[in-house]
Amino acid sequence: MENENKNLMEKIISLSKRRGFIYQGSEVYGGLAGTWDYGPLGVALKNNIKNLWWKMFVDSREDMYGIDAAILMNSEVWKSSGHVDTFTDPLVECTKCKRRFREDQLKEKDVCDDCGGKTGEARQFNMMFATQIGAVEDSSATVYLRPETAQGMFVNFKNVVDSFHPKLPFGLAQIGKAFRNEITPRDFIFRVREFEQMEIEYFLKPADWEKYFEYFRGEMLQWMEIIGIDMNHVHELEVGDGDRAHYSARTVDFEFDFPFGRKELYGLAYRTDFDLKNHGLTYQDEDTNEKITPHVIEPSFGLDRTVLALMASAYTEDTNGEEVRPYLAFKPSVSPVICAVSPLLKNKPELREYAHIVYRMLKDEFGRVMWDDNGNIGKRYRRQDEIGTPWCIVVDFDTLTDDSVTIRDRDTGMQERIKKEDIVDYIKDKLN
Repeated sequence: MENENKNLMEKIISLSKRRGFIYQGSEVYGGLAGTWDYGPLGVALKNNIKNLWWKMFVDSREDMYGIDAAILMNSEVWKSSGHVDTFTDPLVECTKCKRRFREDQLKEKDVCDDCGGKTGEARQFNMMFATQIGAVEDSSATVYLRPETAQGMFVNFKNVVDSFHPKLPFGLAQIGKAFRNEITPRDFIFRVREFEQMEIEYFLKPADWEKYFEYFRGEMLQWMEIIGIDMNHVHELEVGDGDRAHYSARTVDFEFDFPFGRKELYGLAYRTDFDLKNHGLTYQDEDTNEKITPHVIEPSFGLDRTVLALMASAYTEDTNGEEVRPYLAFKPSVSPVICAVSPLLKNKPELREYAHIVYRMLKDEFGRVMWDDNGNIGKRYRRQDEIGTPWCIVVDFDTLTDDSVTIRDRDTGMQERIKKEDIVDYIKDKLN
């Protein structure tokens, strides 16, 4: 089973680079550990996930407000939030090869994962990236790349209240980059130094926290089903007292069976009034004049981990004779390409011209449409299957006489003829 999972991970990494999903960061200079670049298909996949998340958690709701806060913030924010003092991991160094590791991630206690040497005493290592702002390098010029997007929402709490006068409960939502100086980045895009989060801070009266904790628990599970994460590999973990973040009174982690093991995918935290209280922010009910410090429920979604969980869930192989057909069984709503359009033969101008009309019609309607006339039709099908395209549309000689095209389904390989004017509605019905 271990070899099987390792093999799956290798296939996902290979496919990601070969087909333009994910590349090693700074690869032409030997790479930079813990950084990855998303290629054309990876960007499309990420954008689809983000758009679906925003639609479900912001646009379709009446109690959510979007925020896009700056990455660089006044360093006092991170002192007040507790990150300067407590955002640490236990660091150990091998006495033999001098490699450094997180103590809690060693395969064997006090033993180096690389050379088998003995590790030294653990010391706490702050994971925030510090940098200087302005022309003079002194302590007052030190700022940090944010390790979470949450604080940008907390420090804008008063601004949103003053601008929109929302009634409790209400939430702020943000999608953005965060940065952590991971000691040992690993497992492809799972543990990295630069990543993207989709987060909500939901403000409520203290007495209501359990009700909304359970509510968002259900919403997060529903979200995973909507985008196509394999729910057979999803598990909930109640995080114990000693393992929770410094701000949390209760945390449930949603873990996923990645090819390298069961690891955290998302987190749901009850942050109490920790952040607003530390920032000195309160809420005054305009109807009752009651002044309180709201409590907070935080559903947190890692975007990069979502991409990896989706690819692991979608990766499929079937066998036709001796040939193995790998494909990504993405839901059409998240697939980077909805459909590909091809002329049956590349060197026939009349087929190319008609196929291009179909392509432009679909491109204008759906955007995520690919033109593909490279190689024979079988190779095109295999290529589109591998990147997760649900439908391939082929213009052949019959099309020129009856205005119908062949549309092929990725998962079943079944083909059917459909009139040109019906293609858009056909795909729309499937998308719904």
